[in-house]
Amino acid sequence: LKRKSDAFNENSLEKKMCKSEYIDSNDDSNSQHDLEAFVSETEDSQVSVNKSIKPISSAPDPPGLDTWLGKFQEWSTSDRLTAIDRLIDVCDPAQVRHMMNVIEPQFQRDFISLLPKELALYVLSFLEPKDLLKAAQTCRYWRVLAEDNLLWREKCREEGINDVREVLGRRRSRCSISANNNANPYQVIPSPWKAAFMRQHNIEMNWRCNPIKLPKVLKGHDDHVITCLQFSGNRIVSGSDDNTLKVWSASTGKCLRTLVGHTGGVWSSQMWLNIIISGSTDRTLKVWNADTGQCIHTLYGHTSTVRCMHLHENKVVSGSRDATLRVWDVDTGKCLHVLVGHVAAVRCVQYNGKLVVSGAYDYMVKVWNPEREECIHTLQGHTNRVYSLQFDGVHVVSGSLDTSIRVWDVETGGCKHTLMGHQSLTSGMELRNSILVSGNADSTVKVWDITSGQCLQTLAGANKHQSAVTSLQFNNKFVVTSSDDGTVKLWDLKTGDFLRNIVALESGGSGGVVWRIRASSTKLICAVGSRNGTEETKLLVLDFESDH
Repeated sequence: LKRKSDAFNENSLEKKMCKSEYIDSNDDSNSQHDLEAFVSETEDSQVSVNKSIKPISSAPDPPGLDTWLGKFQEWSTSDRLTAIDRLIDVCDPAQVRHMMNVIEPQFQRDFISLLPKELALYVLSFLEPKDLLKAAQTCRYWRVLAEDNLLWREKCREEGINDVREVLGRRRSRCSISANNNANPYQVIPSPWKAAFMRQHNIEMNWRCNPIKLPKVLKGHDDHVITCLQFSGNRIVSGSDDNTLKVWSASTGKCLRTLVGHTGGVWSSQMWLNIIISGSTDRTLKVWNADTGQCIHTLYGHTSTVRCMHLHENKVVSGSRDATLRVWDVDTGKCLHVLVGHVAAVRCVQYNGKLVVSGAYDYMVKVWNPEREECIHTLQGHTNRVYSLQFDGVHVVSGSLDTSIRVWDVETGGCKHTLMGHQSLTSGMELRNSILVSGNADSTVKVWDITSGQCLQTLAGANKHQSAVTSLQFNNKFVVTSSDDGTVKLWDLKTGDFLRNIVALESGGSGGVVWRIRASSTKLICAVGSRNGTEETKLLVLDFESDH
């Protein structure tokens, strides 16, 4: 029967997916909106359900029908099948289609509705989010199942979303969860985990491929270089060689206050809650109240430029060109410890509250116990200046002008891996969950697994940067990189594919540079300018927030 029907009209029938009560157009609107947001490609996302089954003809029975049916029932199963085959052979296409319309519903069962809810949810858990959204449009009961909080929580966790409040905001998620907990079991209540998943997906698409909104332009620091950049919450802090720092609102783009007090250029900064710490060529650190702009403390002790610092809660460790490190109490402004041992300028420092790790122009990396002012390990192996460090409590990763990156065991001081492949200075790195991303003056970016020492990806190719990489950030999806060539590029972390230019200065290649970038899940801050006057010094704030 099916073979003959297909020969006449291959696509004449639409599958009926569920015999339960169907969702009306109002109930379905939210689910359809979610699906269209998720599936923006050419695929038609509306599930079509054939609700009208052509009824059996109401015309009078033809003469002799009862006799024929009586004899049919007397035949054996084999004879009945032969009779059906012969009957189909003499039917025209319209009659065969009529048979299909009558027979097909007899074989359709909503197996999901027949299962216990827990088992039905287990079955649905194997669906991809896109297919889960389609299933929600099938019928009311499927919609209730497809809005299940635990189901979407697992989908969120697969995407690295572990706290709905981080995505939706505390007030919105609290209301949604409360409503969900008090719901009638047969009432369709939107899942906050589903809302979090959809928002995260929309944000990802805004980064990956959707049109980029015009950035906010924050002008300041005249034509000076922006030497350091911090971003947290709604607060941006930029430091410059014009001796000042500026505090900006990320949402409005307004300069909230200018921090004046240093008598030399600001070359390092950190931010924690409403506290800003800055280090300068005037050999001091200053502690500022970000809300008022007041200088709370000026920290004296270094005898040369404060080139780097790392803040952990209320303690900050500073490294200087005087070859020493100092540990300071931010609350009191007192110097708690002085770490002496390097014989050249300290260029980078990491501090996790227990151990200090420093890299210097003497080619050495040192691990310190700051409480005892003791150097625990001197990590020797680099053959040129150390410019960058990462420390996760177990591994120390150092980048050097000798083109290598070294991975060290902080307990033993032994070198576990030497990562080779870059051709110049590794000026910036980020480490997260054993994945290291390094940016180099050779214009390339590399992704490494520090456990195995393997290079996973090289972000290069036809769309690579044309000059030194100046800054980078990454998460579990993307790598964002900036360069002296005046561009900010977006890459896929897992595949290494170039996705697009997020920023491309018109003056790029003729002097325009992107000095620093800082990013959150929804915003990207870029410090841009030039060293020859071709590009005005400013901050660009790009917003990738979901519109839904």
